[in-house]
Amino acid sequence: MKKRYATPAFLAAGVALSLGLSACGGGGGGETKNDSGSAAGSQEAQANAGLESVVNPSDKKGGTLKMAITEAWDSIDPGDTYYGLSWNFSRIYGRPLVTYKPAPGQGGRELVPDLAESLGKSSDDGKTWTYKLRQGVKFEDGTPITSKDVKYAVLRQLDKDTFVNGPTYFNDWLDLPKDFKSVYKTPDVNTDSAIETPDDQTIVFHLKKAFSGFDNFAALPATVPVPKDKDTGIKYRQHPVASGPYMFEKVEEGKQYTLVRNPNWDQATDPIRKALPDRYEVSLGVEANDLDNRIVAGDLHVDLAGTGVQAAAVGTIQADPQLKNRTDNPTGSRTWYISILGDNPPLDNVDCRKAIIYGADRVGLQNAYGGQLAGEIATGLMPPSIGGWKKLDLYPTATGDVEKAKAALQACGKPEGFETVMTFRSDRPKEQAAAESLQQALAKVGIKLTLKGFPTSEYFSSYAGKPAYTKANNIGLATNGWSADWNTGFGFMSQIVDSRVVRAAGNYNLSVRSDEIDSLIDQANSEQDKSKSDAIWGQIDQKVMEGAYVLPEVWSKGLLLRGKGLTNVFVSGAWDMYDYLNMGVE
Repeated sequence: MKKRYATPAFLAAGVALSLGLSACGGGGGGETKNDSGSAAGSQEAQANAGLESVVNPSDKKGGTLKMAITEAWDSIDPGDTYYGLSWNFSRIYGRPLVTYKPAPGQGGRELVPDLAESLGKSSDDGKTWTYKLRQGVKFEDGTPITSKDVKYAVLRQLDKDTFVNGPTYFNDWLDLPKDFKSVYKTPDVNTDSAIETPDDQTIVFHLKKAFSGFDNFAALPATVPVPKDKDTGIKYRQHPVASGPYMFEKVEEGKQYTLVRNPNWDQATDPIRKALPDRYEVSLGVEANDLDNRIVAGDLHVDLAGTGVQAAAVGTIQADPQLKNRTDNPTGSRTWYISILGDNPPLDNVDCRKAIIYGADRVGLQNAYGGQLAGEIATGLMPPSIGGWKKLDLYPTATGDVEKAKAALQACGKPEGFETVMTFRSDRPKEQAAAESLQQALAKVGIKLTLKGFPTSEYFSSYAGKPAYTKANNIGLATNGWSADWNTGFGFMSQIVDSRVVRAAGNYNLSVRSDEIDSLIDQANSEQDKSKSDAIWGQIDQKVMEGAYVLPEVWSKGLLLRGKGLTNVFVSGAWDMYDYLNMGVE
């Protein structure tokens, strides 16, 4: 989310106490009755019940499920979004070829067919992947969905000038013809070398090189079908055409989304969705403390972003046994961190970058996200739930080392310190608190930070993720956060450490520029032995820290509060947040 944060991505369906948004690493295996996520046995509401079972299971239809968020995320266009919350939420109105099983804990990491009849069929030694669409699926206007609609959806989101958000997996791996630019600029170029649609039910993907995990690509929102005649480019976000059980009734960007039942969705074509509420109401731009209070009081059901309750609510929840019994505390595959950009001197010098890490008050940064409840102080970029992780010990994790920071400044030719600009997401109070903590800590060693906040909806597309802006405005530091797109080194690291994914805007790799790291990524991708591949990703993590490209803050944990009246509440290991797909209301 996560992905991005993209994440940009963590928790929801309630109050996430001092944490983050993630896409993998939830709380242990869960027992389920069927693919819809119904529990094998009901469980009385108690702390952590949602980690391994479904809390308040129900098939009752009706009612309005109310969600809120302090921000406007990047987009509701499935081809232009990279927040974990958005990937989770988009399955309410869009159906990718494949998705994650709606089940608690590690059961939620299992890939299951969605729009497709089955998982992908591999051939050509893993370079070709074929999917058959289910019969009878339709768009909200009753038009049959065909393989051509999926092909068009994937091809349109390759245009990163139009759709700056989202990963570049399909751009990087599909065997695209050299003269293809985009569906808008070169609409007549034959793209069958990359994607074939031999009939209305069949879609075939051709890769430049083998990739055994292609079903993870097929689970991306990018495979949600888009009818070509309804595509309005960047304006498509004003009304994405539904293929899932709900469609948009109202879109007020930055203010509110309302969704109602899609009359042309057929339960017979969809074995994983319950489609319980009659209506969803999503309020955007809600003040953080007010949002917390309204969920505690029962006026709202879901904190959609799940970035955590504010400090004012922590004591209330911890002191009230009834509230505490409504909490779940999953560990996520997310890292909150600060990117250290080398675009502007003196941060093009590794020792100046190291001075920032040495000078940081790591406990203060942890406290900015909520203290120990927010997670463990991170010593590397990769979280412990990812294969290949190893504990690194390159920098202090206490309140800063002034002497080492000043020695690093001496080594980089700035013994008196320097000035730079730090960005954060202005609608995320914890990120502002982290920026202020770092500003105070670095002032002690002579590094002066000027803080600039920007809205989440444009943070990566127009500011921190746009190299032309960061270079022109002396941006040296940028708050960041990342959760795994899926729970492997590739699924966590590739979009944030590979310099070759950097584009004109919408970047999530804000700071890592290393030919050595790029080469190691290629080695990890070509290694067939999983244990050896995992070890290379661990080596990449170490190289990131040796190069002082990032300042890790915390490996995220979450304390979630289940909203009053919610049914089918559980933490999915795919998202490390509550799964939105089958929630209902009493």
